[in-house]
Amino acid sequence: MHISTEKSALRTFCEAQTKPGEPGFTVAAYAFFAQDAAINMVHPFNELDGAAGYIDGFLVPLHRSFSHLRRSAYLAFGGIFEGSTWVTSTGYYTGQFEAPFLGIKPTGTLAHLRYGEFHRMEGGRAIESYIYLDLPELMIAAGQWPIADSPGLHPGFTGFLPGPTTQDGLRWGASDAGRSAGSLDIVKTMLLKLATPDEAWRPYWRDDMLWYGPAAFGSFVGIEEFAGFQVPFEQTFSEWIGGLVPGSLTKQFTRFADGDYICSGGWPALNAVQIKPFLGQPPEGKRLFMRVCDWWRREGDLLVENWVFVDIPHVLLQMDYDLFAEIEKGGT
Repeated sequence: MHISTEKSALRTFCEAQTKPGEPGFTVAAYAFFAQDAAINMVHPFNELDGAAGYIDGFLVPLHRSFSHLRRSAYLAFGGIFEGSTWVTSTGYYTGQFEAPFLGIKPTGTLAHLRYGEFHRMEGGRAIESYIYLDLPELMIAAGQWPIADSPGLHPGFTGFLPGPTTQDGLRWGASDAGRSAGSLDIVKTMLLKLATPDEAWRPYWRDDMLWYGPAAFGSFVGIEEFAGFQVPFEQTFSEWIGGLVPGSLTKQFTRFADGDYICSGGWPALNAVQIKPFLGQPPEGKRLFMRVCDWWRREGDLLVENWVFVDIPHVLLQMDYDLFAEIEKGGT
């Protein structure tokens, strides 16, 4: 089926969730997800079985916790990866936080939950999905984040993260194929330069770049501020291996571009051996696997904005730290 049809299905799904009310969300989910869709979601959800599993396991509990819930996307686009059509979107759920969610105590105020998702499509329906939530961002906003340490030289900003400064992230129409291919090439080349002694990734970014990171890491503006996070983060690990490295134990489930926008995700995307303390956990020489996804925006031949998720609760669990058990007992 043509990519425009799959984008149209995503658009219908996204726009249905801009209106508060669980029934509309449920109808949209049943229409969008195939009955037997393989749905992967961040810890503690992990695997949900089809549309019904997504609704019962995630959507209904979310609506129980947040009244007047609606969802807004500020990035949405599509592309081809390894012969399959994929679509993606990212933005926020917003509502009144009125009942506990995954052990996070309600604030009784307006709250935001950042989401990002990728769907492999067939016939206008999602048959394979990967869904990220920045649960630590919600915990931090609610004053319930139990970890003081940050992996950078200093903590970055935590809070509501905006969409693209150009406000053109909803790419429902067609894009120039050559421009899309060039955008993808920039990102693929840049990623191979990460974790290099000479910081060889720098020439691919504009100096005033914006890096919107997972809340447990923080967000940064300017290439020097970003380097103050990225370099110490890389130095926390040895054998830093991404999905593009031959023989890697990790691999991207998708990576594509749509005009000036590019995305990538892996489940997991990165593996590395911890050799220094990380998020308050001592090094034990374990190889950690990270579920990571990114969206980038390009201007000219440089990258200028980057939105990132890491499934932090899943990483912490590999270090024998159960984040949700910790917040249940009020750990600090």
